[in-house]
Amino acid sequence: MTTFKDRSEVLAELGARLSIAEVFETLVDGEIPIRLTAYDGSTTGPAEAPYSLDIKTPRGINYLATAPGDLGMARAYIAGDMVAEGVHPGDPYDILKAMQDMKFHRPSALSLVTIARSLGWERLRPIAPPPQETLPRWRRIALEGLRHSKTRDAEAIHHHYDVSNKFYEYVLGPSMTYTCAVYGDQDWTLEQAQENKYRLIFDKLRLKEGDRLLDIGCGWGGMVRYAAQRGVRVIGATLSAEQAAWAQAKIAEEGLSGLAEVRHSDYRDIEESEFDAVSSIGLTEHIGVQNYPYYFGFIKEKLRAGGLFLNHCITRPENSRTTKAGDFIDRYVFPDGELIGSGRIITEVQNIGLEVLHEENLREHYALTLHEWCKNLVENWDACVAEVGEGTAKVWGLYMAGCRLGFQRNVVQLHHVLGVKLGPDGTWDVPLRPWWQP
Repeated sequence: MTTFKDRSEVLAELGARLSIAEVFETLVDGEIPIRLTAYDGSTTGPAEAPYSLDIKTPRGINYLATAPGDLGMARAYIAGDMVAEGVHPGDPYDILKAMQDMKFHRPSALSLVTIARSLGWERLRPIAPPPQETLPRWRRIALEGLRHSKTRDAEAIHHHYDVSNKFYEYVLGPSMTYTCAVYGDQDWTLEQAQENKYRLIFDKLRLKEGDRLLDIGCGWGGMVRYAAQRGVRVIGATLSAEQAAWAQAKIAEEGLSGLAEVRHSDYRDIEESEFDAVSSIGLTEHIGVQNYPYYFGFIKEKLRAGGLFLNHCITRPENSRTTKAGDFIDRYVFPDGELIGSGRIITEVQNIGLEVLHEENLREHYALTLHEWCKNLVENWDACVAEVGEGTAKVWGLYMAGCRLGFQRNVVQLHHVLGVKLGPDGTWDVPLRPWWQP
């Protein structure tokens, strides 16, 4: 019986050495769709490719060889050891799209011998990642506690959201809204679409002047202020100290302090109840799938009988995949983030005794939203780099462009789930058909 040997294994047996480009080839399955150049002068991939990667330092190939795939690529790129040519670092969407079908694999033991002989064994010793990278999950337990404990959740939110309010102003625009917008038309501005998102949620929840709303995971208070401007009394909660400070200042500036409040608080510490409605816009991704029963039970406990809730969150397109985010997202963007399909969310809502009235998928809307955020980052690139540093700015460009591609390819979705807490007799207190404009 014969077995296939890749080129590096054959070269290993011959005692040959590989160029940097050839080392890269050993880490990739199939054809390389972009041009790759390296500091030793070697190249691979189509010469006419419009986009290319340039590995500029030995550290860059160390990152790639020790963590083949999105994590190693991200480390080399963020650290500046690998440069993407033909795209702006604030929006590398086009090169990511060109590379979307490129698959990495870990080299065999024999291939590693060839790589080590070619590069030196020191190139296969793990080295410190860029400072923007957080610890792997297994190490977070010792320092931050069990996953989704209050302490560890607070640290995860701090890692992602307490970057710089000024940076977020540059990227998100005047709405300071870091969740999927809802477009009536592809030509709408980002601000129109974000305002429309709040309008849609407000209408779905049948809110009116004098009602009480709890907005958990409220961010910079966009929903809080939208509802308060219409006479609703609102409490918002966020684990980000910088978000809470910004939101409270904005509430005071708009003269809404008598109606609205944003607390720097874990949602689990909210003591008030009997709310007419609860909104959760972009929180579910952070709480952990195993915590859904508690989470939806909390929502049920906070609602009055007949009260409505709306859950807005990123989901998988099916309900069976591993819920953990990929290595890049987990280490650089959303530590401990977890996703699952909308079917699992609806099941958990029903199991806790809440009734689902409506659900919809806004996947394409998030791709449009991310495109606009990347445009803002490109337009404000110098200011963003001055605010948070080039490495962090590159993390955001890479993350948002990659997510845009993910929503377009149906790797991830965005679902609204609207439900009600029924009274003891099980009757609805809502119209028979949807009462909101889409």
